Amino acid sequence: MTRNPLLDRIGIDLPIIQAPMAGISPPAMAAAVASAGGLGSIGVGATNAESARAMIAEVRARSNGPLNVNVFCHRPARPDPQRESAWIARFAPEFKKFEAKAPAGLSEIYRSFAEDDDMLAVLVAARPQVVSFHFGLPSAARIGALREAGIILFASATNLAEARQAAAAGVDAIVAQGYEAGGHRGLFDPDAADDRLGTMALTRILAREIDLPIIAAGGIMDGAGIAAALRLGAAAAQLGTAFVGCDESLADQGYRAALFGEAAHHTVMTSAISGRPARCLANRFTGLGAGIAATDIPDYPIAYDLGKALHAAGKAKGEFGFGAQWAGQGAPLARSLPVAALVATLAAELARG
Repeated sequence: MTRNPLLDRIGIDLPIIQAPMAGISPPAMAAAVASAGGLGSIGVGATNAESARAMIAEVRARSNGPLNVNVFCHRPARPDPQRESAWIARFAPEFKKFEAKAPAGLSEIYRSFAEDDDMLAVLVAARPQVVSFHFGLPSAARIGALREAGIILFASATNLAEARQAAAAGVDAIVAQGYEAGGHRGLFDPDAADDRLGTMALTRILAREIDLPIIAAGGIMDGAGIAAALRLGAAAAQLGTAFVGCDESLADQGYRAALFGEAAHHTVMTSAISGRPARCLANRFTGLGAGIAATDIPDYPIAYDLGKALHAAGKAKGEFGFGAQWAGQGAPLARSLPVAALVATLAAELARG
């Protein structure tokens, strides 16, 4: 396989990046991917600086391979007590079904990296090989601090305009996130129109228009998909859903059952669970959210506060259908393997073309 400068710079043998899935991809997964020759990732957007420090340390205790630490750069939430109260009231009957009380109020459960100085300090001190941005970009000062620490920077983009903005900001590679990707859309502005470009079209457009390495992300589940992305000009492929069914994944039993069941054939883009568009396995929550106007949903991550509470209430009674079961359109191709075995299988499939 022909080498490319991005792999050499990161220090990996395979053009395989495990997506940083906050809450699902633990340090054990990232370490296993890194040890197998790919780039392992952890998502710290849903945690605080001290927890991020501990996660990075755990990866390093398990592997000497490179690590990607992903942060969320979303616009801080705009509280709207009236909308939030209406949101709680809307879902109160669902809580009642599980003999649970709806939250009395909702809060902004995650801090954006755009204003989290403690997280910046942890990353500058820890110096992971890569830091990646999702939901937009941080300030020039934050980007400068990370670059001065010698950290390689990735940014997700869902269209050419976002990719150009990221390139101008000084990132080193663009993650081309297609509409078929699982989890949260990386839209810089969730209120703007979404062109919903597919992974392969977006990858090809960015490879032609942007003078940076492009990483294809969305719907890629096997070596054939990786090979296709490389042929279209990608330097590497990022796979998320492919790793959800792995032994090291933190996906619960309900999530795994849905991934390997009929729901895998019916993924849905929804904002109802968290407050931002995200692709999820079809479940009870996506069904309830289907008819809800976007203007009725509280800002991310305030809406997620209720989503997590409702999932906990249902799970306590054996109902997993309110979970954030993020998955891409390639979900039917998921495999249940240890991470090392999956990476080896992907590499073998890629070698066969």
